[in-house]
Amino acid sequence: MSGTAALQRARACFLRACELDVAVRKPGNVSRASPGHGMTADLFIASAQAAAGPLFESGATVGERIEGAVDATWAVAGCNTNLGILLLCAPVARAVELRPDSATLPGGLLDTIEDVLQALDLSDSQAAFRAIARAHPGGLGSAPEQDVREPPSVGLRAAMALAADRDSIARLYRDGYGALSKVATSSLGAGFSLLPGAPDGMADAPTAAAVQRLYLALLGSVADSHIVRIHGEAVAHSVMTAAQGWLARASGPGGVDGDPDFAAWDDALKAHRINPGTTADLTVAALLLAGLDGSP
Repeated sequence: MSGTAALQRARACFLRACELDVAVRKPGNVSRASPGHGMTADLFIASAQAAAGPLFESGATVGERIEGAVDATWAVAGCNTNLGILLLCAPVARAVELRPDSATLPGGLLDTIEDVLQALDLSDSQAAFRAIARAHPGGLGSAPEQDVREPPSVGLRAAMALAADRDSIARLYRDGYGALSKVATSSLGAGFSLLPGAPDGMADAPTAAAVQRLYLALLGSVADSHIVRIHGEAVAHSVMTAAQGWLARASGPGGVDGDPDFAAWDDALKAHRINPGTTADLTVAALLLAGLDGSP
């Protein structure tokens, strides 16, 4: 497969992952069943469609993909809907183009992503810092080193490593995507395929249940960075503990989508303005990784 064809397939997987992100109820996050935080599912879909072009542009560096996709998102949404998603998916897009057959080899995609992360340089930092400053995610504070409002002096991986103790996305830049891929495989099952998707952007019951398990597994494994920034560690850990309980129930027959208490938890999180936004970003990236491994 050529680099262009691989990028086109990855772009389709990305768009389907973003569709599933809002097609499935994920408590605290925006979905078609439950808008929230002043946003709707359609806004997220429009953002994904706008961002997909620059994110999967042939020949673009990781930094260029991030900055171009953030600019495209703001042109249609006027707010930050997907910064974390773009930060996570840009190295994947670069890896797919550099080694189009990597997803067909055992460990190949993860190895190629690692190569991409190792090669990140100062220009990637400069572009990513501009994009992050423009998106201005909720709870963005100042950093003692390599603050995004100031010109960076190190490559993007090194800059992310400085934030890895307080941000899950930065931690993946530092450590690689292996842990995320492992959660995706265990939650979705080997051979999970994103394509073809439902023409209306919805999800059938088995797919919805799998995405919910993935989301709950991620939410239950680490305190959500976005919640920590806005509400503090205690609230983030209470949500993490609740997710662990729901994951146990989601693993049983029938899942949890029809449970009124599950919808009530979603409503309660939104009523208290608690948004596990980082976990939603991780969910999209995990779906993309799984989809690239499982798609023909």
